[in-house]
Amino acid sequence: MRRVLTAFGTLAAAAMLSVSVTQSASAAQGDLVVNGTVYSDPSGCYPSDRWPLSVENYTNEPALIFGSADCSGPILGFVTPGSSQVSEFGGSVFIR
Repeated sequence: MRRVLTAFGTLAAAAMLSVSVTQSASAAQGDLVVNGTVYSDPSGCYPSDRWPLSVENYTNEPALIFGSADCSGPILGFVTPGSSQVSEFGGSVFIR
């Protein structure tokens, strides 16, 4: 009986882990607008070579504004869902 309960517990833990990993890897739902370009259900890094960097976040996830074009370096801004921001020195936007 103990082996059956241990096996069941292990299977239940594996199922919960697979569900949480699958959900965290999904893209944001909605639209992200970076300098006038619309990205539907975005995920990842979106570089821009125009300044100032304008970000409109119509997704369900927060977006981060970075100073470099490859989403590295200092974080210059945080754009919550449903809001917008203009960053004078922003180089890219990252969204999960």
